Amino acid sequence: MESKTSNSFTSNSLSSPKSRSDKEAKASLLSSLRSAKLLHWPDDEVPRIEAVPLAPRWFDPLPALPPSVEVTPSHTLIEVYILPPLIYLCGTSLKCVLPPSLAASLRPLHLLSPPRISPRATMSSSSPPSLPENRIILGCGALTVDFLATVDNYPKPDDKIRSTSMKVQGGGNVGNALTCAARLGLNPRIISKVADDAQGRSILDELRADGVDTSFIVISREGNSPFTYVIVDKETRTRTCIHTPGYPPLVPDELPDTNLNLALIGASVVYLDGRLHETASIAAREANLRGIPILVDAEKKREGLDDLLKFATYVVCSARFPQAWTEAPSIPTALVSILLRLPALKFVIVTLGEDGCIMLERSSIEKFDILENDIEELLESLKQSMSSYKVTPASISSPVMNLRANGVGKISGRLLVGAAEKIPPGELVDTTGAGDAFIGAVLYALCAGMPPETMLSFAAQVAGAGCRALGARTGLPHRTDPRLTPFFASEL
Repeated sequence: MESKTSNSFTSNSLSSPKSRSDKEAKASLLSSLRSAKLLHWPDDEVPRIEAVPLAPRWFDPLPALPPSVEVTPSHTLIEVYILPPLIYLCGTSLKCVLPPSLAASLRPLHLLSPPRISPRATMSSSSPPSLPENRIILGCGALTVDFLATVDNYPKPDDKIRSTSMKVQGGGNVGNALTCAARLGLNPRIISKVADDAQGRSILDELRADGVDTSFIVISREGNSPFTYVIVDKETRTRTCIHTPGYPPLVPDELPDTNLNLALIGASVVYLDGRLHETASIAAREANLRGIPILVDAEKKREGLDDLLKFATYVVCSARFPQAWTEAPSIPTALVSILLRLPALKFVIVTLGEDGCIMLERSSIEKFDILENDIEELLESLKQSMSSYKVTPASISSPVMNLRANGVGKISGRLLVGAAEKIPPGELVDTTGAGDAFIGAVLYALCAGMPPETMLSFAAQVAGAGCRALGARTGLPHRTDPRLTPFFASEL
């Protein structure tokens, strides 16, 4: 098949290098580079193909394609890394040496072929995919009832307007994310607190209906359950939240050690949404002692968040958080700063709404002889390459390298860029809870052992589905949703 992007190519010759002579393989490779419009050269300055001493390894598996895109098993998809004057073809033991005139016109760039899908992904929709072996997760944070009202445009001071639609639904970061995870097939447990009032009972009933274990939620006989007014502006496609906290708040004494120990038994991941920080800190400390990875949602600077981040294995944050927390001049520089400040952190993801996401993953092995690049320049290169992708969501990754941030330092790892799903304007209803849906999908991906590239595209697909209905939970997809089939198929 033809490549879906001009920055990529397929080559059957590389799938069985012994079947052709060296000369034929090199000629075929040059032809592929040229036909894919990766390179152009005059006839008297043909690039030279040479073998490299160490064959570059395959990088982590690439995300699956949507069902509408077909890839025949006979094609081998190749990663290309341009570092003038060389072009490395990952997955092969070849490099392309450019003539000086070509090398001068190229800047360092990492290019990926389109995501591939295993032939096994064409499973019947009547055959449900298998579930992850370790699918118990524990979340700690706030629960609310959301009162959602859609308006044609946001009211001005002293205005009286009418809503065009209205919905009452459970909300709160931890409640939304774990509802999403439950619909995807995980077994979530929640530590939180509600009052014994109509809103509190509604919160519990809704969570139970989605398969979330509520037995660790504290129920107060007095006070009120948390609630939030959400105004959805149809004109700007934005939402405004006005939150009223629950009272009295959860305090650590209300979670006995026995209950916390029971909640942690069998948990694969602990998720903390940054609220109820005193209780969350105790849960984080105990999870850390047991070697259970911890994902922290860093939506904004909050009281007690720094204590939670010290225990974090993974962080997913909003677009504003990295620079606000580090005071760095840009997001990519801030991501390097975050990994340097939090040595236990394996990766940090910043979500950017319709602009997708950026992920910085720490390398598990420190290397001193690998490539080095400025993270700002690398991010721009990845974005340029991603812009040619016709199918979304998708993701792209750099190879492992030393990533340098001026004035901050450097980290050994790789940078990934994920594209959000391009939702037609007529289908976009409400972005409430999109970040929570993204995190719910990341929790599933961690339990399922998805590679990062697949995880980012999967999370974007789940979040995009949630934006097609009013409220944070109405549009959350279930595991049987055909839009998710290729991602589950890639686990086989």
